[in-house]
Amino acid sequence: MRYSEQGNIENVYQLLIKAWNDRNAGGMAELFVDDGEIIGFDGSISKGPEEIYAHLHPIFKDHPTAPFVIKVKEVRALGDGATLLRAIAGMVPPGGSDIHSDFNTHHTLITLTNEQGSKIVLFQNTPAQFHGRPELVEQMTEELREML
Repeated sequence: MRYSEQGNIENVYQLLIKAWNDRNAGGMAELFVDDGEIIGFDGSISKGPEEIYAHLHPIFKDHPTAPFVIKVKEVRALGDGATLLRAIAGMVPPGGSDIHSDFNTHHTLITLTNEQGSKIVLFQNTPAQFHGRPELVEQMTEELREML
């Protein structure tokens, strides 16, 4: 992979996380291609910037969402301008100072890069609850605490 491709996807991911942490639905939605998708923590799917905005705006308006703490684990080229990023993420509840392990998640991001820049095709936010394996929850939480 060329360095610029890795840098592009990591920059887009940082912009996505900043928009979440800033509770900015429009900022998140504008990062997606016209048919880009978000698969949320609860399994909900939003497709396209307008639907993504319509899904996120009331969440930010009506709920005190927690900011993400992230750690990028892998970036790799998929071909033809497509790049995959995998990360882990945790959340610090509003007013809190530590990661709340119930909300640990795996992030998967796929972007397309062309002459206009890089845009998100897919962002998936999958719970990392490791049912029956509390040691894995604690391991992930400790890894995320290092990012605080």
